[in-house]
Amino acid sequence: MESAKVIASVARVVRDVALAEELAQDAFVAALEHWTDAGVPDKPGAWLMTTAKNKALDRLRQHTLHARKHEELGRDLDAQEMHITPDFVDALDAAREDDIGDDLLRLIFTACHPVLSVDARAALTLRLLGGLTTDEIARAFLVPEPTIAQRIVRAKRTLTAARVPFEVPQADARAARLASVLEVIYLIFNEGYSATAGDDWMRPALCEDALRLGRILAELMPTESEVHGLVALMEIQASRTKARVDAQGRPILLLDQDRSRWDPLLIRRGLTALQRSETLGGGRGVYAVQAALAACHARAPSADATDWLMIVALYDALMQTAPTPVVELNRAVAVSMAYGPQAALDIVDDLRKEPALRTYPWLPSVRADLLAKLGRKDEAREEFARAAALTRNAREQAFLLGRAEEMG
Repeated sequence: MESAKVIASVARVVRDVALAEELAQDAFVAALEHWTDAGVPDKPGAWLMTTAKNKALDRLRQHTLHARKHEELGRDLDAQEMHITPDFVDALDAAREDDIGDDLLRLIFTACHPVLSVDARAALTLRLLGGLTTDEIARAFLVPEPTIAQRIVRAKRTLTAARVPFEVPQADARAARLASVLEVIYLIFNEGYSATAGDDWMRPALCEDALRLGRILAELMPTESEVHGLVALMEIQASRTKARVDAQGRPILLLDQDRSRWDPLLIRRGLTALQRSETLGGGRGVYAVQAALAACHARAPSADATDWLMIVALYDALMQTAPTPVVELNRAVAVSMAYGPQAALDIVDDLRKEPALRTYPWLPSVRADLLAKLGRKDEAREEFARAAALTRNAREQAFLLGRAEEMG
């Protein structure tokens, strides 16, 4: 629970994320040793913070840093000779509450720096801010643990070699960096919401981690509309978790879900975040528009009662902001509900020319569903089988093969 705060605070002192994590771990080891005999202190977070900072100061002194570095440390340098008394812990605990938000924000922007690959950003973010072990991250993304370990090590080395400053970027660079942060958080959420591979349709723990990161970011950047837009999108999508699988863990698509199982609390939180985003003037941001789409579904008591014309209009707006083949494919599904399967099939047939969708299983899956509605079952069976061959998720594959069998 305290890991991200301790790493963030120590990183501000040593200006090195890798070293900050190492020193934070040393503090946790010291806690295990000390608390076993002395008991857990009244303020364990402050104890950990003090211990980690003292270790950081010792490390800096050992390396005889330049005088300028000592001046930057200020009060922390004076504190290194002090004993950890209750009064000192109380004072440090109060002080850290003043700047811990800034430290966490710096850590988020550093872990999601564009100098790193997207995969490296996701792994490092889950490690530093989510508190996950390399084994947990490896299991979440279904890759070998050594791969994740190497990815994290390389990410830290890259940040050090590139001399990435431990700071929130200036206003002119913040928008681009914030887009990278939001992309990483949503990547983590999506991998939990619809797993790309493995035996499970979803990995709810990843969704929860992404939601927690999004909520932290929203508290740290309350005036950024797209941050609230992303939180709104994740809250509303997460509300469907219990309705997305049956008792055997098999997928249930949106139109077939029992909406009484959607979580009303998460829906309310999502709608509140969406309203906050719109109030801040971000109603046309990529995440805000997607959240508005999710809100249309959340407000409808049934699939038939959904305002499909509004959903098509929102997809039109999204195509203006983020014109991607996947967005157009999702738009085609909405068009089929608003204007019929043939209108949607025309869109999907055009998308078959897109190189980016050549191995995307949901393209033949959507096409198969449209063909089935038009009574072209032989063609639909072939498309469902093609979709099943493309997916790496066992639950998804079984679902698509089942649809193929339904075609006779």
